[in-house]
Amino acid sequence: MDFSKTSGLAVYLQITQKIIAEIQLGRLPPSTMMPGSRELADSLKVNRKTIVQAYDELVAQGWLSTQSRRGTFVSANLPSSNQVVASLRQPTLAYTPSAAIEATTAWENIIEFNDGIPDTRLIPFEVLSRAFRHALVVSARANRLGYDDSKGTLALRKSIAAMLNMERGLHVGIDNICMVRGSQMGIFLAARMLTRANDCVVFEHLTYPPAREAFASCGAKVLSVGQDECGIKVDELEQLCQQQTIRAVYVTPHHQFPTTVMMTAERRLKLLMLAQQYNFYIVEDDYDHEFHFLHHPVFPLASTDRAERVIYVGSLSKVLAPGLRIGYLVASPAFIRCCAADIMLIDRQGNSVTELAVAELMDSGEIKRHIRRTFKIYNDRRSKLELLIHHELDALVDFALPPGGLAFWLRLKQPMTINHLTKRAHTQKVRILPGSLFADASGTAQAIRLGFASLNDAELVEGVLRLKRALYTHGETS
Repeated sequence: MDFSKTSGLAVYLQITQKIIAEIQLGRLPPSTMMPGSRELADSLKVNRKTIVQAYDELVAQGWLSTQSRRGTFVSANLPSSNQVVASLRQPTLAYTPSAAIEATTAWENIIEFNDGIPDTRLIPFEVLSRAFRHALVVSARANRLGYDDSKGTLALRKSIAAMLNMERGLHVGIDNICMVRGSQMGIFLAARMLTRANDCVVFEHLTYPPAREAFASCGAKVLSVGQDECGIKVDELEQLCQQQTIRAVYVTPHHQFPTTVMMTAERRLKLLMLAQQYNFYIVEDDYDHEFHFLHHPVFPLASTDRAERVIYVGSLSKVLAPGLRIGYLVASPAFIRCCAADIMLIDRQGNSVTELAVAELMDSGEIKRHIRRTFKIYNDRRSKLELLIHHELDALVDFALPPGGLAFWLRLKQPMTINHLTKRAHTQKVRILPGSLFADASGTAQAIRLGFASLNDAELVEGVLRLKRALYTHGETS
């Protein structure tokens, strides 16, 4: 097992990736006993702590499990090696939800639990303005304020590729990347490339509405499958694949939107296998990747995609600010060239000054410093909201503390008319996102989504108290 000292990816994460690859290839079947940490460390000539870190990461992601006094094993829940090998033999192919709520009068002191928007008050404005000034001056002097590559500026695509390879386990170059104006544009381009009239595209029952609408606008026939605490129900998806041809599946595996659950390793592996077996693409929307609070962020599906089945959509909007509109789409060079051709029909190119400024912030380490600072703030707010819900709303809602992302998913203990509850909350000067907003046409959801990142401690306290009054008032008048 060889390790790259120049890739920038920590050795324990390189070991993690290689073990995942061995599991996917069937060389480490389910329930296989792994070598002890000392034995593997000696074999690989690394420090034992490095192996312990790798094992801990694999256990956290669900690839391995530990048994007291027995050791560490490949998870018994993963698909068998025969299934993996069979799938590899298959042929390879030569909204802003807040806006969906009815606008209300511009009241003062409204507290809004949005869908997980960052706190723009935390933006390092001086650092950002310096980067913009520098990018503008350099561009003007070099006569670079004219038309540029529709895939995005070379500097930013290089920076994005380096970040994805170093931090997310991808193996991509600049030809695999197309810059877009936010993740929604990336989703829409994927929909344009993948679907024709009446192609079947699968979403989970609860999902990101603008993504569903993007595919529908391209003529797709939108189908739904269930989800649970482990993510998308791949067995239901397989049954659907046996009944009709599926063109694409849209998922948010890291922090499922809107329920916040993380897709387990066995579901991820089975989803990739089904994509090969039934010849469909996966559109992976990896929003909020940076904000995972329990352990190192799980590698994306795209990091273990060996057959170019995954169209990966990412964004820097949540890291900096939604208003900057910086997103990216990662796929095969051929797919990216088609996206670039479509961009020529839409707006020719993005804002080269913004892209150059963001590239400078990435290369200088300023974005990483900003992420570290906001990560701590958002983690504190997450803990604050958890305590508030337990203290004030425990009799009214159930929830699981999300491992990551910038929102909570609260399930109502008593049946309520969810739209009526939303209106009652408005009268208490608090805005919430009802679960029904994210459900497919045939379903509902007795739940609400509370974004916490954009609210400070005082706003979180007041917001929960107002929500409590709305819930109790709703109970009295229903």
